[in-house]
Amino acid sequence: MTMSAADSRHFRMHLNLGPQHPSTHGVLHLALEMYGENVLDIDPVLGYGHRMHEKMAERRPWQAFFANTPRIDYACSLPHSHCYALLLERALQIEPPARAVSLRIIASELNRVASHLLWVGAFLLDLGAFTPILYCFDDREQAVDILEHMTGSRLTHAWMCAGGVTDDIDEETVLKIRAFIRRMRARFRIYERLVTNNVIFIMRTRGIGVITPALARSCGATGPVLRASGMACDIRKVAPYGGYDHYAFDVPLGSNGDCLDRYRVRMEEMRQSLAIIEQALDRLPGGPVRAKVPRTLAPPAGEYSSSVEGARGDITYWAISDGSEIPYRLKIRSACFGNLSLIAELCQGMLLADLIATLGSLDLVIPEIDR
Repeated sequence: MTMSAADSRHFRMHLNLGPQHPSTHGVLHLALEMYGENVLDIDPVLGYGHRMHEKMAERRPWQAFFANTPRIDYACSLPHSHCYALLLERALQIEPPARAVSLRIIASELNRVASHLLWVGAFLLDLGAFTPILYCFDDREQAVDILEHMTGSRLTHAWMCAGGVTDDIDEETVLKIRAFIRRMRARFRIYERLVTNNVIFIMRTRGIGVITPALARSCGATGPVLRASGMACDIRKVAPYGGYDHYAFDVPLGSNGDCLDRYRVRMEEMRQSLAIIEQALDRLPGGPVRAKVPRTLAPPAGEYSSSVEGARGDITYWAISDGSEIPYRLKIRSACFGNLSLIAELCQGMLLADLIATLGSLDLVIPEIDR
């Protein structure tokens, strides 16, 4: 956008979006420089909710950090627990039972569906549509009820552990999951009519916030944000973990990298997650759900890491052990930080209303950044 020196001098203004604004979905503060309704510059300000998770890990026994992992990404907590469990199992050379491996996949994919439903409802609410969030939360409650029955918690599921999971599921839970799969497959037709084919929604999102593959790579974007730009990078496929190499599923991709593609990718991901869950239920083995592990965990001295695919993208845990019962160092790579890094370059020059749409399409969970 071009402007004269006089325009630049007299009509620029500074606007604070957040840290307490519903469209930022947490305590995110965007310091904006505006010219009318056009965004000239963006400075994301973080740190309002910093909780020092990684430093807490370095002051507690290894197994105690499992209580922290679900609180990093409250919308999709199980992949974080899964990642930390895999790290410890790699460090201690523990092989979880086959039933536990399948249960982890079932719970993680169910959590992914619940997270995407939360995002769809909130995203449409940011755009001014109220009705979709009622449908999304109705469906999400069904998934959350099942996860509560499995793990004992509705949001922060501290259910995975080194060597497996803490509790088994019964046949009643299996029937509930199968009923949820049937329900969701029918509900997708409603979302198609209500949202996907809605001309107002299409006009508000098509061509808005286009992320090129080069920009996505330079900012370290991962997950649906990266795949909407046409890059087929899903850790469940490119570096399978926890048994995912035994399941058949597709990696949805976009072609334009805009807000509409990011919506379509997540909607298709929910369908793929349901297919994975159904396969896991069909082949669910019997047996124990937790391997025998030492009462006190003390991995041999060295560096260990693990990566999983969360609802928002790549989750990586990296730890250094000095052979003691407490981690020497623990660092977490969250997907949201890389995805947020796109904002400054991506949104320069766009309308404020389009900034809200683009910000919502990234599916940011700020506590995952402010750890």
